[in-house]
Amino acid sequence: MKLIPLITAVLVTLLLYFLVIERETLLAFARGEGAEDIAQSAPAETDAESTDQSGADELLAENRIGVVALHSQAQVFDRAVILRGMTQAVREVDLRAETSSTVISEPLRKGVQVQKGDVLCRLDPGTRPAALLEAQARLTEARANMPVSEARLDEANAKLSEAIIKLTASEKLSQGGYTSETNLAASKAAERSAVAGVASAKGGLETAKAGIESAIAAVGAAQKEIERLTIVAPFDGLLESDSAEIGSLVLPGDHCATVIQLDTIKVVGFVPETQVNRVSLGSPAQAELATGAQIQGIVSFVSRSADQATRTFEVEITVANPDLAIRDGQTADIAIAAQGATAHKLPQSALTLNKDGQLGVRLVNADQTAGFAAVELLRDEADGIWVAGLPEQADVIVTGQDFVTSGVAVAPSYLNEATQ
Repeated sequence: MKLIPLITAVLVTLLLYFLVIERETLLAFARGEGAEDIAQSAPAETDAESTDQSGADELLAENRIGVVALHSQAQVFDRAVILRGMTQAVREVDLRAETSSTVISEPLRKGVQVQKGDVLCRLDPGTRPAALLEAQARLTEARANMPVSEARLDEANAKLSEAIIKLTASEKLSQGGYTSETNLAASKAAERSAVAGVASAKGGLETAKAGIESAIAAVGAAQKEIERLTIVAPFDGLLESDSAEIGSLVLPGDHCATVIQLDTIKVVGFVPETQVNRVSLGSPAQAELATGAQIQGIVSFVSRSADQATRTFEVEITVANPDLAIRDGQTADIAIAAQGATAHKLPQSALTLNKDGQLGVRLVNADQTAGFAAVELLRDEADGIWVAGLPEQADVIVTGQDFVTSGVAVAPSYLNEATQ
């Protein structure tokens, strides 16, 4: 009973041997062929092996992953410095009162075009004209006293000269014994009195001069006070606020009106410290306002001191605005021209990440395998992105890049060839 399973196993083993190892011999025996026929079939087996190899190559080709690629050529790229900022009036001033009085002029309404020198606020003069007349009268009086002081000085100088002559004569006579000591002493006293008279006359003259200077200062102060009664526009511009209402009392520092100049306007932005060296004075720049309007200008100011909070540097662009179409305070996207470079413009979908999380793109290598290249994102536009870090010519995978890794065989089809 136990021999039957053993015999069955031996027979199955022999059958499998002939079916797998000696299959060709078994088939030839079944067809009635001899050993010579089997020997002649050897070259046919070699051809079969070649056919099998070709089939393997075809299988490898079939196993390649299909991707869509783009023949990309590096282009000259204007690496403009992109900022966001706002427009500012080139001039804006708040006009305020410098004295106390009541407004006596009719107010001007905001939005009115004013010229340099136009009266914006006129104040009640009060007693100021009378104070000016008084100061002028004191000046006239001080000037009239000047000749009197000069005459007194001349008289004192004449008396001093006479006293010196008499003293000299008395000293000579005293030496010869022809005059008394009393006369000599009197001559000396007269000379000292004349000297004191000259000093007094000089003091009077200086006092007269000081009186004139004081009177001139009083006249100037009175005139200045009258000038402060009229507040005028310092330059051509627009009235941004109503001027002070008639009858209102204004004190020093109170607001009269605000004037802005818009025929030339500034676009102000802040550039990061990493890009400030790429911005220079006189560089052309353009900006797009929130309304969609495009404006051009030049860089007129680059700050040398960074903002302590944001570590950015202020940049001003001067723009002509003769028709006043640009308003103060509008948001603007600014592009400042900088030194150009070469870069590739690719679809945004071409970007991917490698296993290390590095941003880049997948490439088709010369051996039809996938590769990876890290890139630097330069600018994001509506129809694509500008990247740096690729060779002058590159076959960039734009579809299917997320399904392959470096070294994987690919079967690319190219957008450039499909569109031609």
